[in-house]
Amino acid sequence: MAAHCKGSSSRYTDVIYVFDTYRTAMMAKKLTITVDDEVYAGLHSVVGRRRISRFLNDLARPHVTKHDLDEAYREMAADEEREREAAEWAEALIGDVADEPR
Repeated sequence: MAAHCKGSSSRYTDVIYVFDTYRTAMMAKKLTITVDDEVYAGLHSVVGRRRISRFLNDLARPHVTKHDLDEAYREMAADEEREREAAEWAEALIGDVADEPR
């Protein structure tokens, strides 16, 4: 739901969109954000109605939650097969640069 505010001196077009973050095991919070008409229209047409909250939540999560990143790195490090393949790949790169002119 968008509300256009008349008489505002804001540089934005004053489209207010209130949304709930999607429900997970953690508590969800309501947040009011202001976006340009063009951004709102793009979110509505590309992401879809009733999906904007989840899209914005998922987009912001890696930038604002360190815990998830730390946990992901721990999981990746625990995957011995993946670590072995990554080490082989990294070691193979040394041969690529050894012959490079300086």
